Amino acid sequence: MDIDKLFWDATIDEIKQGYIYISRSEKYVCLICGEEFEKGIIYPQNEVLFEAERAVKNHIKKKHSSVFEYLINMNKKYTGLTDIQNEMIKYFYEGLSDRQIVEKNGGGSTSTIRNHRFRLKEKEKQARVFLAIMGLLENNQGKDESLINIHKGATMVDERYAITEKERESIINRYFEKEGNGKLISLPRKEKRKIIVLSHISKKFISNKKYTEKEVNNILKKIQDDYVVLRRYLIEYGFLNRTKDCSSYWVKN
Repeated sequence: MDIDKLFWDATIDEIKQGYIYISRSEKYVCLICGEEFEKGIIYPQNEVLFEAERAVKNHIKKKHSSVFEYLINMNKKYTGLTDIQNEMIKYFYEGLSDRQIVEKNGGGSTSTIRNHRFRLKEKEKQARVFLAIMGLLENNQGKDESLINIHKGATMVDERYAITEKERESIINRYFEKEGNGKLISLPRKEKRKIIVLSHISKKFISNKKYTEKEVNNILKKIQDDYVVLRRYLIEYGFLNRTKDCSSYWVKN
């Protein structure tokens, strides 16, 4: 399951709640880590039994603190927020008054805080109009021209990710045997192509699952003999994460 695609294709309400319901598989899926909860199954949590939708809500609260915490701490390339705007929104979310924010910051004025509130509301209006415009654009745009979704763990978001679906398919067929289902023929030097190749390889790993280094190596060996290089690039480009002692690896969300 492509958790990045699920996240970026989700509606605003689905992103706000932190999970999505997939009717064809009858599963509730956490948009943050990809953990699944099947409808009709009862899940024990803290010695209490919950149905699937309640279980995914509890999961988000326990594992991710809150959807707000996750979203506000995303890369500013995704949120579009400056550092000061990010800080102000956290204060507003806590329910602090303008005076309390001034006191907490140890300076400034309430009028400055009000100005921040005003600018954020204006930014919200602009975002709504922009979403409407992009929605209309998508309806009149062919699949070949649509851009791929950027993985949420990306360490740097720039023009290297300006990749169309058609371009992605072409690169995968070029650099992998069996139309993308076989071994890696060679690792491209060009950054854009390398990102496409690494993204394709990352799909071999299950989201929300912990792997040992040996397990990671075994998966990568089936793709290319020089698995150490692949492992390093997957981490460097933000597709995989690991503990400091390299004892555990997982898909970076």
